Amino acid sequence: MNWDLLDFLVFGAMIAALVIIILVARRHSRNPAYRFAMVIAAIGGFLVAWINGAVGIIGSEENDANLLFFGILAMGAVGALLARLKAAGMVRVLVAMAAAQVLIAVFAIALDLGASSPVWPRGLVIMTTVFSGFWLSSAWLFSRAARRERRLFAD
Repeated sequence: MNWDLLDFLVFGAMIAALVIIILVARRHSRNPAYRFAMVIAAIGGFLVAWINGAVGIIGSEENDANLLFFGILAMGAVGALLARLKAAGMVRVLVAMAAAQVLIAVFAIALDLGASSPVWPRGLVIMTTVFSGFWLSSAWLFSRAARRERRLFAD
C-alpha cells in the first residue's frame, strides 16, 4: 500500500471528523446512552468510509457502486441536522441508515455488481451485517436516551 499526500490528508480529515463528532456528543448530552450511541455511529461511519475507500465493499474500491455507501453517510449527516441531534430523531435516522445499507446490498447482489471480487457476495453480506449492526446498536442506545429524556421531562 503506497499512500500519497492526498491519502494522508483524507485519513487525517476522517480522524478529525470522528473526534469532532465525539466531542459534540459529550457537549450535547450528559446521558451515557446518548454519548455511546454517537460514538458507535461515528465509528461505524469512519469504518464505512475507510474500508470503502481502501478496498471497496462491493467488489474493489474502483467499483462505482461503492459510492452508494457514501450516500448512507450523507443520509446520516443530513438526518442528524434535521433531527437537531435529538435522541428520538436520531433513532429514525439510524434505522433508515440500516435499511439503506441492506437495500444497497440487495441491489448489488441482484445486479451482481461485485462479481469480480473473490469473496463475492459473502464479503458484502458480512459488511452489510456489521454496518447494519453499528446503525441498529446506535439506534437502540438513542431510543434508551430518548426514554430517559421523556422521563426527566415528565417529572
